[in-house]
Amino acid sequence: MGERLAIPTAAERVQRTCALSDSVSRLRYVSGAREAALGRLGIRRVRDLLLHVPHRYLDFTRVTKIAYADVGSDATVVATVDRVNLKRPKPRLQIVELSVVDETGVLVATFFRQPWIAEQVKVGDVVALSGKVTFGYGFRQMKAPFYEVVDSAGQAGGYARVLPVHPVGEGVSASWMRRIVSSALADVGDVADWLPARLSAQRGLMTLGRALRDVHFPPSTAAARQARRRLAYDELLCLQLALLTRRRIELAGVEPTRHVTDGPHQRALLAALPFELTDEQRRAADEILADMSAPHVMNRLLLGDVGTGKTAVAAVALAAAADTGTQAAVMAPTSVLARQYAEKLGPVLDAAHVSWALLTGATPADERTLTEGSVARGETSVVFGTTALLSDDLEFSALTLVVIDEQHRFGVDQRAALRRKGAGADLLAMTATPIPRTLALSLYGDVDLSRIRRRPRAGAGVTTRVISPSSLDLAWGAVRDAVAAGHQAYVICALVDDADDGSALEDVPEPLRSGGSRVRSAVSTLAELRSQVMPDVSSDLLTGRMSAAEKDLAMERFRSGRTQVLVATTVVEVGVDVPNATAMVVLNADRFGLATLHQLRGRVGRGDTSGTVFLCCAAKKESRARERLAALEATSDGFELAELDLRLRHEGEVLGYRQSGGVSLEISDLDADRDLVEAAHVDARAIAEDDPRLAAPDHRALALEVRDRFGAYFDELERA
Repeated sequence: MGERLAIPTAAERVQRTCALSDSVSRLRYVSGAREAALGRLGIRRVRDLLLHVPHRYLDFTRVTKIAYADVGSDATVVATVDRVNLKRPKPRLQIVELSVVDETGVLVATFFRQPWIAEQVKVGDVVALSGKVTFGYGFRQMKAPFYEVVDSAGQAGGYARVLPVHPVGEGVSASWMRRIVSSALADVGDVADWLPARLSAQRGLMTLGRALRDVHFPPSTAAARQARRRLAYDELLCLQLALLTRRRIELAGVEPTRHVTDGPHQRALLAALPFELTDEQRRAADEILADMSAPHVMNRLLLGDVGTGKTAVAAVALAAAADTGTQAAVMAPTSVLARQYAEKLGPVLDAAHVSWALLTGATPADERTLTEGSVARGETSVVFGTTALLSDDLEFSALTLVVIDEQHRFGVDQRAALRRKGAGADLLAMTATPIPRTLALSLYGDVDLSRIRRRPRAGAGVTTRVISPSSLDLAWGAVRDAVAAGHQAYVICALVDDADDGSALEDVPEPLRSGGSRVRSAVSTLAELRSQVMPDVSSDLLTGRMSAAEKDLAMERFRSGRTQVLVATTVVEVGVDVPNATAMVVLNADRFGLATLHQLRGRVGRGDTSGTVFLCCAAKKESRARERLAALEATSDGFELAELDLRLRHEGEVLGYRQSGGVSLEISDLDADRDLVEAAHVDARAIAEDDPRLAAPDHRALALEVRDRFGAYFDELERA
């Protein structure tokens, strides 16, 4: 009897699992309009809906009376609406105030730019409000809290004891989202698990079916946390496996080069360096050389804070390629940085008898033709450049080493295109952007990591000060003093010109893109400096919107000292080295991430004179933006700042990337889920080593899940 029952039960579970790929239109309550509304949230299939997890929960087991709600803390209250007031203090600003009462007191809830609330909530309704409690005008208050109308009897008992709050949008309310999710769970919630049972048991994780139920309608907040952890682990494991699959596709059928790592070019280069490598630099170089000489293709990321000497370590790898009789390509994100690499490493390579060339968008046509011919014949060992290196006209004789600086600034397809110019080429990616370990494992889980933490030459140091716009004269005075002393200064702006609306900013926390103080542009700031603030000082402009030739010219004028104040965007963030620069003013500093600000301030105080950086911010002292900037005042440790930035912002914003193939994690929290990141990294490597194609029976469902979640991450490589 038991066996006969098991067959239809298994078949039904398979059917429910297959139904995850069906359109949400198959579900109850999903009409054409509601289907479109869900689509705007990225929910098109049933699986999208079930993985659209709540971003918070209302715990009705912990409802607080108004009089006992602690000011400064989050609270949930259930109270009766006594008054609904719609205000229009400005033509384009509408404010709804709800005054709610219970037997202990009055609370005022304020909603901005949501006039429809005045129509949805009526006097006499009983509402649940959840948010941070403040105090003002004699009453407890909540600004922009989550709200929901409770039943007319004022009882919360009709809801789950822990009420989920899903991300929603126009056309689908929180209550409708719960209703739709509930119907989906009833219809297809009992699905087959794509995770091998041994992994679930090893990591102490819920089954998939239970996790889906408990994440949406948990019996307790503890159950909700455990359910989210299971789904977060799935996401992280699938990402790691996708990265490893991408690596396998990239390297399919290629023969690795076993580089010579103790040859004459390398010995000559080390002798030509104006300093001895530090222990950390030597360790990183040894790790790179060990990979280059091994019978496998190197995939290594070199992490190092500003000024830690990554360039010198990379030079050792370039010399190893020359000793092997092959070629290396160094791709930088900007022509300014590519030229700087050539200027710094060129003389050292010359001394080591390693031929090199520079190729950017500003390279004259006749020089480009000569360089392309020299590279094709194998006469040039090292080529520095920008994405100009990706040109079909540039063909290498024997490219065996690719060095990519600031890898996250290039798309997956761009990195792959360069590596395709040399089948089996070793890859060394470098970044001066401090990246927390968990973020590095998630974004670069298919690479080995080397770190350099300490600077061999710290420079004179930098003092960082946060100021308000009303104190900007102090910053301008410091710039004048620096120029009078024979030094130079940067002024950094978030926008290129006043016509920009801010939507193109790469490192702006999303909530800050609208509202707040006016964002200063580089063009208008330069005009203001020239006409009003310091007309007697030579100033110039540098932005990413300028042509490569214009940027090179502006940078050369500044480097030579002809320009005293350079007004720029974050194009100067990476690698620009002008030791005479000792002052920097960052306008609208709250518009940048901590990693970017740390990179920017690394441009000053690099010589024998200390530098001063002024971060101008209009945000209030108790705001999150000021909290972030205060951290910059308190520490100069880039990795410590990166960890803080990860706690405060989304992982993509920490890096400031907008790239083809960029990763976005929907469920995981890379700060809170550190142990899961490590576990997924270890588990994925073990699976890939044992079953690289995920062809084993207990991996087939997992393979489909990896493809479904992150297939686009390596589709481009397969097409190529």
